[in-house]
Amino acid sequence: MRNQAIEANARSLPHSVWPAQAMAQLERDAADSLGLTLYELMQRAGQASYELTRALWPQAQHWLILCGHGNNGGDGYVIARLAQAAGINVTLLACEGSKPLPQEAEQARDSWLAAGGTLHAADAAWPEQVDVIIDALLGTGLNRAPAAPYDRLITQMNTHAAPVFAVDIPSGLLAASGTTPGAAVIASHTLSMIALKPGQLTGKARDHVGQLHCDELGLRAFLAGETAPVRRFDAQDLARWLPPRKATSHKGDYGKLLVVGGDSGTAGAIRMTGEAALRTGAGLVRVLTHEDNIGPILTARPELMVDTLSEQRLEQALAWADVIAIGPGLGQREWAQKALKKVAASEKPMLWDADALNLLAINADNRQNRIITPHPGEAARLLGISASEVESDRLHAAQALAKRYGGVVVLKGAGTVIASSAGEIAITDVGNAGMASGGMGDVLSGIIAALLGQKLALFEAACAGCVAHGATADAIARQRGTRGMLATDLFELLWQFVNPEMIQQ
Repeated sequence: MRNQAIEANARSLPHSVWPAQAMAQLERDAADSLGLTLYELMQRAGQASYELTRALWPQAQHWLILCGHGNNGGDGYVIARLAQAAGINVTLLACEGSKPLPQEAEQARDSWLAAGGTLHAADAAWPEQVDVIIDALLGTGLNRAPAAPYDRLITQMNTHAAPVFAVDIPSGLLAASGTTPGAAVIASHTLSMIALKPGQLTGKARDHVGQLHCDELGLRAFLAGETAPVRRFDAQDLARWLPPRKATSHKGDYGKLLVVGGDSGTAGAIRMTGEAALRTGAGLVRVLTHEDNIGPILTARPELMVDTLSEQRLEQALAWADVIAIGPGLGQREWAQKALKKVAASEKPMLWDADALNLLAINADNRQNRIITPHPGEAARLLGISASEVESDRLHAAQALAKRYGGVVVLKGAGTVIASSAGEIAITDVGNAGMASGGMGDVLSGIIAALLGQKLALFEAACAGCVAHGATADAIARQRGTRGMLATDLFELLWQFVNPEMIQQ
């Protein structure tokens, strides 16, 4: 059996992610430790970009290189000099600024001119024939919408037929957060320099970076001695969280999970959570729900233990359970409020989702034995801000939620962010647009809760669950595309990712 996600993800990206605001100091420290100048690092960045562009488009004969008035533009000058020396026809447009070029960028520009290169104004007409465009306009220090002439050049790139190669980050995409306050380049490929940045992995990143690459510019040994504040996880990490089971295992070894929710008319939500838990390896799953839902759930999934949610049965189930999940289909009427209050009194590991989060926003508390899994709208209610404010800085929002509510937070979305009140933070580099459909969150809740029952710590269960969930959806998307993907489609291939020992290397 083959793990399709790992086959498809042949790219090799670091697992360390550095805040954009830390990159300048990291770059200086790395250069100092290795006895390099910053100009030598710029030459390495230009060389790496040139080599990858040649490898991606070996037949491209005319390169259009757009250089900004900063160090990102400096990389562009290095690329131009190398390309021209290799016999490629290069047209270089340079943006002027009110301040002098940074020293390293000025050296790179002078070297380009000394090699016979020509500078064209930013408003110059573009050549009729362009095979590839190099975006070296705005780097990782951008923190606002691009101004003129950058906004116009970005629009021209996006409407041109030639593919775009972005140096470090697509211009207009904020490296700190992945937001796009104005025009932003839609690249075919992006080469991140030295380290990955959050804005390349979350927020609007996937609409803009294309295929992401990273070159550490010979600094791997230095970086290995540094502790990055953010981790990137993908399907290749599952094996360390989910080792093979012992041959003598029995169902009692893998957790007794209680799932609470499913008001009248929402049997589907609670059924998907329960089945997802079973398919992730939970030993026993007991569902307490509205009496109308019992028949449909048992008919669909007889392996679930299903009963009516009442005060007495809830007390018994809470005593029986190792782990609790509450929220899918729960509703917000008195029936739900009483159940949530009862669950909140438990000190067992638990997961809150959906309506449990809406009720939490009304009656906030802080606890360390809980995972909450909000989407941006729920996160906004929990923080008392707008969804757009959540999306403007997803890492900050996740950290703020963890501080206010305790435990672990899973802020769902493209580039899901996981944060803990202990300061851990990660981004999961899996998932696709097919997951924009009803029920996906219910399935994720079941997966994470099942992993809690299999003795993973809260943060590990959240990370592993998000990776298994997104990687499974990626495998389905490769088979069928993204449009029309159902949450229950994940049950067909989830086994591959919760049994990583099945992978054939």
